[in-house]
Amino acid sequence: MRHNTWIYLLIMALVSYVIRALPLTLIRRPIRNRTLRSFLYYVPYVTLAVMTFPAIMDATGNVWSGLAALAAGALLAWLGGGLLPVAILCCATVFLMNLFL
Repeated sequence: MRHNTWIYLLIMALVSYVIRALPLTLIRRPIRNRTLRSFLYYVPYVTLAVMTFPAIMDATGNVWSGLAALAAGALLAWLGGGLLPVAILCCATVFLMNLFL
């Protein structure tokens, strides 16, 4: 390994540590700001969506079947479907789209 690689690793470790350690050391009281609390509440969901969406579009090998499965799953979830029915519908949608396309 080159010398620069170790420097990059050290900087990444430092940045990761600072991001996790600063809130623990600086924020001692409960957060009362409504906007900040709302933002922090939705961060995990947004992170999951950002990591999942590209995988949905690329996993099938066909963008249209991934998009159709996303739309079908989102619609069923919006109507109150649970995780298992949504997953089954998405898989069936991809299967049928790839079968006919």
